[in-house]
Amino acid sequence: MLSPADQPLPPLREDLQLCNARADAASGEPAWIIQDNVINRFYRIGWLEFECLLRWGGTARDLCARIGRETALKPDAEQIVAVRQFLEQHHLVRPFGAAVEKLAQRSAANPWLQWRWWLHHYLFFRVPLLRPQQKLRVMARYLDWLFTPVMAVTVCALSLLGIVLVLHQWDAFSHAVVESFTGSGLLSFACALIVAKTFHELGHALVATRQGLRVAHMGIAFVVLWPMLYTDTGESWKLPGARQRLAIASAGILTELALAGLATLGWALCAEGPLRNGLLYLATTSWVLSLALNASPFMRFDGYFILTDLLDFPNLHERSFAIARTAIRRTLLGLEEEWPEPFPAGQRRLLVAFAVLTWIYRLLLFIGIAIAVYLLFFKVLGIFLFAVEIAWFILMPAMRELKYWWAHRDGVSSRRKYVFWAAGGLLMLLLAVPWESQIHGYGVAKAARQVQVFAPFPAKLSAIHAGGAVSKGAVLLTLDSPELDWRMRQNEAGITSYQARLSGMMADPAGLAQQSVTRRRLAVERQAAMATQAEISRLKLTAPFDGLWLDLDPEVSPGQWVSPRAPLGVLLDPSEWHVEAYVDADEVDRLRTGSPAKFYVEGAVSPVAGRLVSIGSTRAARIEHPALSARFGGPVATAAQTEELAPLHAVFPVTVKLDHVPDQLREARGQLQIEGARRSLLGEWFRQLASVFLRESGF
Repeated sequence: MLSPADQPLPPLREDLQLCNARADAASGEPAWIIQDNVINRFYRIGWLEFECLLRWGGTARDLCARIGRETALKPDAEQIVAVRQFLEQHHLVRPFGAAVEKLAQRSAANPWLQWRWWLHHYLFFRVPLLRPQQKLRVMARYLDWLFTPVMAVTVCALSLLGIVLVLHQWDAFSHAVVESFTGSGLLSFACALIVAKTFHELGHALVATRQGLRVAHMGIAFVVLWPMLYTDTGESWKLPGARQRLAIASAGILTELALAGLATLGWALCAEGPLRNGLLYLATTSWVLSLALNASPFMRFDGYFILTDLLDFPNLHERSFAIARTAIRRTLLGLEEEWPEPFPAGQRRLLVAFAVLTWIYRLLLFIGIAIAVYLLFFKVLGIFLFAVEIAWFILMPAMRELKYWWAHRDGVSSRRKYVFWAAGGLLMLLLAVPWESQIHGYGVAKAARQVQVFAPFPAKLSAIHAGGAVSKGAVLLTLDSPELDWRMRQNEAGITSYQARLSGMMADPAGLAQQSVTRRRLAVERQAAMATQAEISRLKLTAPFDGLWLDLDPEVSPGQWVSPRAPLGVLLDPSEWHVEAYVDADEVDRLRTGSPAKFYVEGAVSPVAGRLVSIGSTRAARIEHPALSARFGGPVATAAQTEELAPLHAVFPVTVKLDHVPDQLREARGQLQIEGARRSLLGEWFRQLASVFLRESGF
């Protein structure tokens, strides 16, 4: 059997096109692009591959000899065989013989009956909807004014003006965004997303058309069943300049940012109504998706292509990943591997750092997508799709690298193996030993005895005690109610009248029959007078204990009317303070009464020590202190659609008695750390995994 170097080379496809590309910025080596017109795909090749295509024919050994005689290159036959394998792998040669039979068998088979077909189309597939080249040319001709410097400056100025105006109305803007998270609001956000992404893709398509490229098709791409609009701008690789490709790659983000800026200005200028709400949805979706998603260079979105064009560094992900894998193997295993590409040490370190950041970003993203997929489908299908996500995107790449390590284990020195196993054993020991003991919670420090003082009913303020220390029984507030004074005078007049009438009846024997009725009316007047007197006594508010009289309203002064809903001051006992806090339900079983605790007041440098005095027996149905609710900037997430501050996650109330008074004699929000039963991280992870399994095992 002939060796691969002596086998005849298959003929090239006649429909392929070859065009120049910009030379490699690092090495200066010339480059070319092979365009496959059938599937509109492009392949970048170097000098050797170009010389091979110019002289293609015969055998790999013959072609190697011709290139060596006619050019400055000195390849070997194995390199020519590798070029042939590349062309065959991407179907750039005309098949014959066994290759034709293989293609016929593949065509006759039903690929949708194979699990690999379903897996590939579940993870990613595209549905072309439009072939818009003719319409794009017309649009580009009529919209040429959009691409002028004057228009760019105008849009930037209007967007900046919109941002400034929104900052002046930030409370109204943020409140409107929060209030939009309803069923109809989410539907409106989805419609705004469709509009923004349509303009985004049109930006790509119009700039590509202006560069003289053909936009083959536009449609919808499904990434893990999530629909996304796409534009085929693959012909951008035909452009020799990186700045031209950069214009196409950045067109989508720039269009969306312009749309966001103009929508922001429109929201600031519009009156309340449907139009303003629509501009709000359009502005928020465009700002968030442009800056948070599309601008990320860690996925193959616009941000990645913008970065590669700015650096003129094609295939940044693949090349940085290869450099990072080699660096890990050389550092951890001590393998003397050749670097995939010769880069300076500084540039190599940057590529390794970029690759590691990309891996971390993708790990978190893929885990999030897997959880979302699990939650969106019914349980059995959700579990299966979750497993596919984790296996395909996380476990399989890790297993391939570990398989490579195992295959090259003989190249690792014995000393490095011992260090590696020792480090692994030490890590497992650190995870297994029960180190962690602190339990975290969030609470409010307040005096054990404190009273917030209100007026019992609408009344006029006559006098108010100055702020500071007060003794028990001291008058804090004196109120006056003209209505009660008038009622008291009426009661006194009635009592006097009935008493006089009663004394006259006793002198007149004819009036003895009405004495009992008059006595009952006199008793009623006396009871009314007593009730009125009780109401009047409530107008003088006294201190029930020794303490500090604080938080007086500076805008309230004697002579003003006060409402029973407005607090007039706070009386607190500064001798004893405690913290009312909430901890996660999973941590309650580790708490014990009397355990030491520390309370870190927001803004304070040192904590305040204390002891745990009580643990709630049931989960909290509502958060007692609004300052702890996320609705008011606190750390505890609460339901947004209910009036009561109901926590979204199960939390238990706890009370901690502080050893001494905090520096500021005010209610203070902060973080609580309580010493609980020790636990190991490994045991805790296993417990959480088991609880999730038990919770989700019911179908």
